[in-house]
Amino acid sequence: MKFSLLAAAGILLVLNLSGCIDFYKVSYEINLETSDKGTAIVHLYDLRSDAEKEKDFETDKENIFQFALKSDDFLQSMKQEGKNIQSRQLFASGDTLNANVVYTFDSITSVENMQHDAGFFYLTLEPTDSVIATNGEIISSKDRKRILWDKSMKTLTFEILSNTFTGKAYKMLGPYYKP
Repeated sequence: MKFSLLAAAGILLVLNLSGCIDFYKVSYEINLETSDKGTAIVHLYDLRSDAEKEKDFETDKENIFQFALKSDDFLQSMKQEGKNIQSRQLFASGDTLNANVVYTFDSITSVENMQHDAGFFYLTLEPTDSVIATNGEIISSKDRKRILWDKSMKTLTFEILSNTFTGKAYKMLGPYYKP
């Protein structure tokens, strides 16, 4: 999943990284109050750092554990993107670090640039993106993949595989998280 969803979800957690924080999969539950306004619940599973240098790894940990989890600057940055963070949480299960973020929005486009048009909600993805689950309908073509939801739906869900962590060394973050 090397598309806007990866970038936006990654931005939800960390900005300006020295290394790169990646995650195994991401899931969204979007609860709509109106066709444009609602709440998004985002779960990021198995966050890892690809930093090769110890200094970069320390920066990655600082960005997650301090900036993304505790900083008011992070909240302001997300607000500028139309995401009003209601809660943010990290939790470790053994060596695995996961994250939950809940935010409200006043425009559906704030949620991964989703759109609402012609009686449908839709999310456009790269054709190679791997949708694990959704309560919408997946339409694939050579140039793109799209998840469609009928306008009558009030909860939109999808889960996408991001990285299987093969072929490159990644450092687990769970052991370093101290709640």
